[in-house]
Amino acid sequence: MRNKYVVIDLETTGHSSGAHDKIIEAGIVVIEDNEIVKEFSSFFNPDIPIPPFVSNLTGITDEDVREAPIFSERASEILSFFEDGYLVAHNVPFDMGFLNAELESNGFIPIQNPVIDTVELARVLFPQAPSFKLGQLAEHLGIRHEDPHRALSDAEVTAKLFLQLIKKLEKLPYETINHLLKLESNLKSDLYQILKEREQHLAFSPYEDKNIDTYKGLAFKPIEDIPVTRENAEISFGDFLDDIYEKNGKLHQKLINYEKRAGQREMSETVYDAIQTGKHALIEAETGTGKSLAYLLPAVYDAVKSHKRILISTYTTQLQSQLIEEEIPMLRGLVSFPFNAAILKGMQHYISLQKFERTLSSNQGDNYDTVLTKAMILVWLTETETGDIDEIQLPSSGYLFYKRVSTDAEDYSDPSSPWFARSYYQQARRKAQQADIIITNHALLCLDLFSGYQLLPSYEKVIIDEAHHLEETASKHYGLKLDYVHIQYTLSQVGSSSEGGWLGKLLAQDVIDASRFKNEKWDELFAKARYEADDLFRQLFQYVVKQQQNNKSLSDIGRVQYRFENEKEDKSQWNTILEMASRLMYYLGDLVQILSVSKEFSLGLNSERETEPKDITRITIALQAIIDSLDQLFLLNDETNDVKWIEIEAYGAKNAVYLYREPTEVSSLLADDFFSRKRSVILTSATLTMKNSFSFIQNRLGLVPDEIITRKIESPFTYRNQVQLMVPSDFPDIRKGNQEEFIYSTCEAILSLAQITNGRMLVLFTSYDMLKKSYNLLREIMDTNKYMLIAQGVSSGSRSRLKKNFQTFDQSILLGTSSFWEGVDIPGEDLSCLVIVRLPFQPPNHPIYEAKSNQFKEKGKNAFFELSLPEAVIRFKQGFGRLIRSSADRGIVFVCDARIIQARYGKFFTGSIPDVPITYEPTKILMDKAEEWF
Repeated sequence: MRNKYVVIDLETTGHSSGAHDKIIEAGIVVIEDNEIVKEFSSFFNPDIPIPPFVSNLTGITDEDVREAPIFSERASEILSFFEDGYLVAHNVPFDMGFLNAELESNGFIPIQNPVIDTVELARVLFPQAPSFKLGQLAEHLGIRHEDPHRALSDAEVTAKLFLQLIKKLEKLPYETINHLLKLESNLKSDLYQILKEREQHLAFSPYEDKNIDTYKGLAFKPIEDIPVTRENAEISFGDFLDDIYEKNGKLHQKLINYEKRAGQREMSETVYDAIQTGKHALIEAETGTGKSLAYLLPAVYDAVKSHKRILISTYTTQLQSQLIEEEIPMLRGLVSFPFNAAILKGMQHYISLQKFERTLSSNQGDNYDTVLTKAMILVWLTETETGDIDEIQLPSSGYLFYKRVSTDAEDYSDPSSPWFARSYYQQARRKAQQADIIITNHALLCLDLFSGYQLLPSYEKVIIDEAHHLEETASKHYGLKLDYVHIQYTLSQVGSSSEGGWLGKLLAQDVIDASRFKNEKWDELFAKARYEADDLFRQLFQYVVKQQQNNKSLSDIGRVQYRFENEKEDKSQWNTILEMASRLMYYLGDLVQILSVSKEFSLGLNSERETEPKDITRITIALQAIIDSLDQLFLLNDETNDVKWIEIEAYGAKNAVYLYREPTEVSSLLADDFFSRKRSVILTSATLTMKNSFSFIQNRLGLVPDEIITRKIESPFTYRNQVQLMVPSDFPDIRKGNQEEFIYSTCEAILSLAQITNGRMLVLFTSYDMLKKSYNLLREIMDTNKYMLIAQGVSSGSRSRLKKNFQTFDQSILLGTSSFWEGVDIPGEDLSCLVIVRLPFQPPNHPIYEAKSNQFKEKGKNAFFELSLPEAVIRFKQGFGRLIRSSADRGIVFVCDARIIQARYGKFFTGSIPDVPITYEPTKILMDKAEEWF
């Protein structure tokens, strides 16, 4: 059995083996002694029609299976393959479920063989793979996949994948195998025999690899610092740019079909001028400029020449990784001098080896996702050089476990600790200290700013990419967020004195002197705090439900929002809430007091328990932070410029409540604490202007117009030839209460355009409620066998997962809300049509907008033109930019909202995007034109 693996793949009429769906094709590959020795393939007549979407996916038609045998005729032959072997499949529950359903229905005994799921095993052994779908895994590992979605081809690819997985397993060190063995019983795959043999082999033939370090039974790649190289840039900046950009320059030599972009060099020169003259700059670089390289070149040149580091900040960690993994290596091949670049993220991104090692001692009570997460991390640690968790895709609830083992949950303030030298976060900090270029993100930049500049190495010059997000990020860091799950998670981490949690273990191990610890008092307060938290958040939920009729606002993910002001709330109900908040703070305060005293007589002074007193400090700080947040939300007066609001999951748990507090403006804070203290701040984005004016972003960020350089870099794309902007003149007017009719017209237009573009369509909504209604209507009126309909918040998965699914299917329609308006790159024919359902104005009763709007009114200003319109225009530009990502792209932007033509402010939208042909006609004429144009 140990050397025989039977790989199976089935094609079926649907996804449900327990219903009426049947097998239409089976492919089997037998592996013995790591060699493929036998194959089997057969069609089966399911005696029911094959659905069109299955035929489209597999190419198998009713004609193909008409003369095929029924399953029972070859069942015995299929069963014979599995004698004394493992059953291997890519998603075992699917294939084994169908196989056993067919066997049982035909009077055969179902298969009971040990199983190996290559999806699960690939997640464990190739944790850094971009996807775990068979086709994408095969591409990642260099396995040829000749005929996807055909049983024998898929079985062959799965077999080759399995052989690669076994090879990978045989390269793992003893310590990793040993820990995997302890986790194996909670995995779906029967790996015990394979892992045990590997462990025994290593016991007699020790694993020797200079690239693997071990400590306390944990194997990981050694943490090493890159040596610093220092060399001057002797060439002048003009000659430096000539050597890269001009004819016969490095870009022409290194990039095939490179086309010079005048705007790229112009941007490089503007950035350098700002850095040299010590000025701040606002640079709008339209799509296609190549702004990353444009700002990196002057940054690297100046940092090396002046021996002073330059900071680069991005909004997304995705762009941060792209800069360090793609742009910086390319840059090294372009410049003639060495330089050091480092990436630095917040502590929560880096794993703590110490914390992780301690969690491995007990797997009791771990759910499947936690076990899988532990297994993935064990293998990843033998590969990673950074310890940055963004390198791998954890299962959804695995991130809850990861929070417990991130560096954010650790205290590395003691350099004498043996774990200090093995800290990925400290390594990242050391590299950043030595770097000419530090690449960070807005979140850490703002956290550093509001922490008195203690987190990032000192810097005088900074380039802020995706700068239109700086105000939003700063507001969130000046504000606070508190929710029920966070409070209960913090409390459950601590536990009562009798539970098997953190506190119980400290008492059991005599880290805290049990004879002096007030167990009964702690347990009483702990129970009251938990109860009070639950009661408070349930009460808040009910309060919002009662108030929402008059103050209803929906977030972009469908939560009900309610802005509150302590002085103006309904006293009869609000006073009860304030009393509950006060009681919760009181109980938490008493818990903090007990922990503080406990730390003083903590016995954890030997080397084995060196971090326990620090753990007590960490938990104390976490509990105190909750107290401070409750105080700021409910008990402090409302005289500040902050806005406070509650969000509830309308159809979620009765304590699914989120509390927020944010300042309504951060311009003065940024002006005083940031811009006035830095020599040069360059802010760049594809969307900073409204009708070529930077005034809005200047005002929101607190920049003085006379003291900054502004530049708008035109796109090299020929938008007039690449884009058609179409606006229907015959849609119902939603402002007159015709929402249902408007949604119906929108869905009809989506379907008509889909037929013209073969799907490949992104539909952007401003309202989650409208997205959901449109999704449900589209499901009713469209041929779901022809188009793959994917909707944010409805279809499962993250934004990147939905995007990948969209690109995987030939005829896809993707519906998205706010987060899809930017940062989603779908180049080429994958995206041919962009539908913008409504102009992206904030709802007037959105808590933040409402508070900001009132401030403008108090100053005698027009909130619509000063705030609402500029924000909507910038958001519209972001959405418009999704369509054209290269000079070869072409497509249609279909705007369902006629205000872009009819309203007097419509010209602000059309005047802020590139010059494109605009057609305003009845829908039928637009469809005819679209078909002709494509």
